Amino acid sequence: MGATKITESQVIALYNMAFRAAAPPAWVSAVSRYFKSNNASEDYAWLGQSPAMREWVGGRQATGVSEFEMQIKNKHFEATQRIPVELLNRDKTGQISMLLSKLSNRVQTHWATLLSDLIINGDTLSCYDGTTFFATDHEEGDSGAQSNKINVDISELPVLTAGTTTNPAVAQMQLAIGKGIQQLLSFVDDQGEPMNESATNFMVMVPTALMHIAYQALGTTIEVAETQTAMTSLKSRFGFELPVINNRLTMEGWTDKFILFRTDPGAMSFICQEEVMPQIDYIGRGTELEFREYVHEFGINTWRNVGYGFWQNACLITLT
Repeated sequence: MGATKITESQVIALYNMAFRAAAPPAWVSAVSRYFKSNNASEDYAWLGQSPAMREWVGGRQATGVSEFEMQIKNKHFEATQRIPVELLNRDKTGQISMLLSKLSNRVQTHWATLLSDLIINGDTLSCYDGTTFFATDHEEGDSGAQSNKINVDISELPVLTAGTTTNPAVAQMQLAIGKGIQQLLSFVDDQGEPMNESATNFMVMVPTALMHIAYQALGTTIEVAETQTAMTSLKSRFGFELPVINNRLTMEGWTDKFILFRTDPGAMSFICQEEVMPQIDYIGRGTELEFREYVHEFGINTWRNVGYGFWQNACLITLT
C-alpha cells in the first residue's frame, strides 16, 4: 500500500472535523455561562435583587438597584504545530489525524484550564463586589457579612471512624459536603431574602487526593451508620453530579480542600467569554518556511477569557 499524501486543505478539514467532535469537559458548562463578545472587553453589571413582596400598606415602596460592575478583557491565545513535509507525504498510519484530534481537544479543554486558574486563585482575585471570590466578608445591601470560604474541623464531626484531612473517612467527607450545602443555603441577597432557597443541584470538585473518598461519599451507595440517614435525606432533596476530579488543583498543591458548586440551570459561578472562535492558519507548500526548513506549520488562535460570576453559587471547603 502506498503512502497517503496529506494536502493543506485536508489538514484544515481534518482539524475542523476534530474540533466539531470535541467538547469542553462537562463541568465547564455546569459552573459557567458562555457569552459571545463583540469588543476587546465586556462590562458585566450586577444590579442586585428585585424587591421582596410586601403587604400593600401606605402605597407602593419602590426599591432602587445596587450597581456593581466587572470588566473582562479578551486575551489572544494560540497553539502552533510544526510538521515535517516527509510526514505529510508518508502518513500511512493516520498520525496527522490523531495529532489534529489532540490539538482540537487542547483547544476545547482550554476553558477548563482558564476556569481552574480562577478557582485556584479564588481567594486572592476580586469578583464583582470588590472582595475576593472566596472570602469571609462578602456584603451587599442588607445581607450582612457572608462567607463562601469555610473550614471544617473533621475531629469535631460525630463519626465512629476518623481519618485525616488528606484522607478523611467517608462519613467525614459526607458531613463536610453537608456543611457546604448548609453554607450555600444560608446566603441572603441584598434585600435580606434567601439567595439559594430554590437550589436543587450541586457538584463537588476535588483534587485527585480526595477522589476515592468523594466517589464513596456521593457516587456510590455506601452504608455509613452515622451519616446514612442524613445523606439519604440530602439525596432525596437535592441532585448531585458525580464528583469532578480536577488534576489542575492537585498540581497546585491542593490535598485537603474542595469546592461545592450549585449547578441549577441559570446558576453562574463563572463567565466564559469569546470574541473570536478558534481559527486555523496554515503555512505550507511553496512558502519560504518549506523551502528553508522543509516543514509546514499550522496554528490555532482565539480571543477569549473568563471571569467570576456569582460567588453565592460556590463554597471553598478546607478540612482542618
